[in-house]
Amino acid sequence: MQSVLFTAARCAAGAESFPPSRPLTRGPKHHWFGYYDKLEVDPTGRFVLGMEVEFEHRSPRPEDRTQVGMVDLHDGDRWIPLGSTTAWCWQQGCMLQWIPTSRTQVLWNDRDGARYVCRILDVQTREMHTIPHAIYALSPDGRTAITTDFRRLGDVRPGYGYNGIPDPHAGELCPAGSGIGRLDLKTGEYAQILSIAEIAARGPQLPTMRGVKHWFNHLLFNPDGSRFVFLHRWQVGRGRETRMVTADPDGSNVRFLDTNGLTSHFIWRDPTKILAWSNQPSHGKAFYEFADGDAGHIKVVGKEAMPEDGHCTVLPGGRLILCDTYPDAERFQTPYLYDSTTGRRTPLGRFHSPPAYTGEWRCDTHPRFSAPGRCVVIDSPHPGAGRQLHLIDLRDIVA
Repeated sequence: MQSVLFTAARCAAGAESFPPSRPLTRGPKHHWFGYYDKLEVDPTGRFVLGMEVEFEHRSPRPEDRTQVGMVDLHDGDRWIPLGSTTAWCWQQGCMLQWIPTSRTQVLWNDRDGARYVCRILDVQTREMHTIPHAIYALSPDGRTAITTDFRRLGDVRPGYGYNGIPDPHAGELCPAGSGIGRLDLKTGEYAQILSIAEIAARGPQLPTMRGVKHWFNHLLFNPDGSRFVFLHRWQVGRGRETRMVTADPDGSNVRFLDTNGLTSHFIWRDPTKILAWSNQPSHGKAFYEFADGDAGHIKVVGKEAMPEDGHCTVLPGGRLILCDTYPDAERFQTPYLYDSTTGRRTPLGRFHSPPAYTGEWRCDTHPRFSAPGRCVVIDSPHPGAGRQLHLIDLRDIVA
């Protein structure tokens, strides 16, 4: 990929000088995409994936169906229906995304009777096939998926799991029959490669890990597909604590990268480095760079310019970090770019989020970058039309 650099004009711009933006979808229905680490825009930069639903401000019920579709940026932002699903949540949707290396195939999770499945659709031919397990993250070559147990997430982490199939291990604190699985996207072959029981018993043990429920969340392959990262979490009162763990695609060579109890949003910077919000003795709560395989490499990143947790993505070339903020005192959210070479932070807009958007059904902006289109797409209820997809044009900012 080509590197991405700031243009001098935008670097010198004032804090309130924002790039142009526009809504891609409109009411009365509500539209959004979900998480920040999925491919939302196709390789040509023309089609933007999203979901459509008729309600907000409550948990999805098992019978609630959301539509899956895409916006055609070359045809007046026309909404094109693709399908539907009853396996979704407010924060991460249904794992809708383009399959890496494909120009025409997308996938998303769905529910088929008493099991969660994955639908794979060719948006041109409309040919669809189903694999008998839900997916979480895809390998860069688009051949393999890793997944966790959405039934357990639905029990322990509302807003991230699905409602519709009870967790068969709900009464177990560290089940051996629940964990991380690997899927072949062509054959649908599935194998569990790590269990919750196994990981909870390994690595540095924190006192809070005893006598509480454990689960896995936030899985992500590295850029060359040689490793993946995930968060091991457990209940602490009404909250949770976390260890960040990496492994080979077959579940071997497990490494515990961050065991201080707090790891939040993260992204791979390259095949061996991870950027993650953590709490370290050197600088407290901040973004840090961790090296997979080098336990001594923990380096603070952007302590002054990125002082709060956010949904981080590293743009092609590795220099620019795309991130966002949670609502401030006036309920404004700010997506921004951070230049790791110069230390500059460039805001991309201020988007208001009304007080009703809180808790499980909050609307984080979750900024997603489109390399070919030089744009960012966010979710936002600004300016009062319910959650919608918005496009921020970066052509005058990056080159």
